[in-house]
Amino acid sequence: MHGPGGATAVGLVVLALLVVRQFRQRPALGGGAVPMLCVLAALGVVALVFGVLSVTKARPPAALTIALLVAGQVMAAGFGAARGATTRVWRDGDGTVLRQGTAATAVLWLLSIGAHIGLDAWIDHTTGTGLLGPATIYLYLAVTLGTQYLVVRRRAVALG
Repeated sequence: MHGPGGATAVGLVVLALLVVRQFRQRPALGGGAVPMLCVLAALGVVALVFGVLSVTKARPPAALTIALLVAGQVMAAGFGAARGATTRVWRDGDGTVLRQGTAATAVLWLLSIGAHIGLDAWIDHTTGTGLLGPATIYLYLAVTLGTQYLVVRRRAVALG
């Protein structure tokens, strides 16, 4: 898988796997998410740098393009916080704090994905290529999942 289409396909597979995990009942307090978030963030920064370099060959990115890139990350954090608030967090009979996505979490995932795809198209429209928008998927996932993780973790700790 080479080029932006391949990167987008891999990003969508990663996204699907991450979303499916959201709806499984799992411990809320564990360190397993942090390494995955670090990998996504590293991939996101590398992809974004390559995306920016690919579109700046012709001309530097416009202020609108930069604003949209920043807005995308702010949007990712907002959706992550909202999903974190809709995730069910409870203590089971053994005292383990668990978490599980709800129907509202699923709706927010769909809205988040749709908003990201729309923003990608707008970013690519401002650059005249199809390279920069798709390059933001890993960073978007790192920010949105990281924010959701922090909100759920805060709620889980409050139960303890």
